[in-house]
Amino acid sequence: MKATRVTLDQWRALQAVVDCGGYAQAAARLHRSQSSVSHAVARMQDQLGVRLLRIEGRKAQLTEIGRLLLQQARQLLDDAARLESQARQFEQGWEVELRLVVDTAFPTALLMRALQHFVPLGGGTRVQLEEMVLSGVDEALQMGTVDIAIGGQVPQGFLGDPLLHMEFIAVAHPAHPLHALERPLSAADLRRETQVVVRDSGTVHKRDSGWLGAEQRWTVGGLETALLAVCHGLGFAWLPDHLIASALADGRLKPLPLREGQRYSASLCLIVAHPDRPGPAARELLRILRETAATWPATN
Repeated sequence: MKATRVTLDQWRALQAVVDCGGYAQAAARLHRSQSSVSHAVARMQDQLGVRLLRIEGRKAQLTEIGRLLLQQARQLLDDAARLESQARQFEQGWEVELRLVVDTAFPTALLMRALQHFVPLGGGTRVQLEEMVLSGVDEALQMGTVDIAIGGQVPQGFLGDPLLHMEFIAVAHPAHPLHALERPLSAADLRRETQVVVRDSGTVHKRDSGWLGAEQRWTVGGLETALLAVCHGLGFAWLPDHLIASALADGRLKPLPLREGQRYSASLCLIVAHPDRPGPAARELLRILRETAATWPATN
């Protein structure tokens, strides 16, 4: 790779001269002598072989070439400052990467809001996000492939705190045969129809959470797909209230009139894989997840 002749310090000097309107003002901002700033800019122009500045009255003005080059140099200086900031944070123990596993029942909009708040505070820490269903979260924790998890239960050997309370509602398309019965429904009525269930992403101790043992069932990979299947009349399902709110409002779905069990409550927990040694980035992300979840459902 060919070495550059112009240094970041020289670009920084040029930027200060332009932003401050002169060499004396730039020298004061940079805490340097005026002669050193003037020399840095003059040498840069010689090294590049182009004129970057012209003096108009008592102010230094950019030439057209200077304006073009400085515009790109500003980004270069910002990137360099960001790199140095990240290096300092990594030196202080900030993690290079965090592995976050989230049950798909957790509202996606809420998760994205939390990650959006984390980015400017995370010191460049990357987040590896993986979405799981049911026991998939447990297995990720037990296999040690995750730093922070949001799941429906706290596996044995781990500690967690309730993060979000949710309601699941039994629903079907308005034209579904169960609605045509026009009476309160029993468990026997449901068993004769097709139920849409979400496949457990775990491989060891799979859970058929919410399945009634219906004679027919559609098994899908996630809640969004389950929602679409029910909206298209392929079966009935218990789905989270936040996910079906718009479908209920516009009539694409209708709650099933069950005698009992039309709704059930579920909680999602925030689990730290290594509670005795979370790093600064993990602690920051945990704080943001808690604070963001506390706004639910006001920001829904």
